[in-house]
Amino acid sequence: MFATLRYGRAVATTPSASANSDDADARQLSAGRALASPLRLRILRFCLYDAHTNREIAEEFGLNVGTSLHHVRTLVNNGFLVAEEPRTGRRGAREIPYRATGLSWSTRIDGQGALVIRTFLEEVDGLDLDEQFMVRMGFKLTAERLEELQNRLVEVILEYHESPDDDGARHGLFLSVHPEGHRSSRTESGSE
Repeated sequence: MFATLRYGRAVATTPSASANSDDADARQLSAGRALASPLRLRILRFCLYDAHTNREIAEEFGLNVGTSLHHVRTLVNNGFLVAEEPRTGRRGAREIPYRATGLSWSTRIDGQGALVIRTFLEEVDGLDLDEQFMVRMGFKLTAERLEELQNRLVEVILEYHESPDDDGARHGLFLSVHPEGHRSSRTESGSE
């Protein structure tokens, strides 16, 4: 059984008997393509706490509305954005706001690490980096303590993510835990 979202309501649908792993593979491939763009990841972030119309999305990212609509439809068709109840926009026009579903958090795609870094770089482009809160630090930990650190960081991050302040400003967070010394050890061993 699958749930299809329409205007924020789940509608149950049952797959046909011919549904098989090929269908699942096709859905995974389509989802991967939908998320393989820093712009689309940024659209999802923009629609995380507040629903936005196609016009608002186009304005936020400096797109024409046709290009924006293409990205919005791709995200909707793959379940990453959901349409909410239509509302009256400028000059009485009917507009449909879209909200991120959070499904992208659990979707794995090839090249995800590089995509997240490219998206982060686009998000901070134009900011005064000297005015941003940043931490860069090294650790020397066993595998068990490293896992403990990562779990604690995720707990704290999710605590704040899941309890947004209604009157708060939007902020982004990029966190990467990576091994150190990988280049120097290759150089010392003669592999570089």
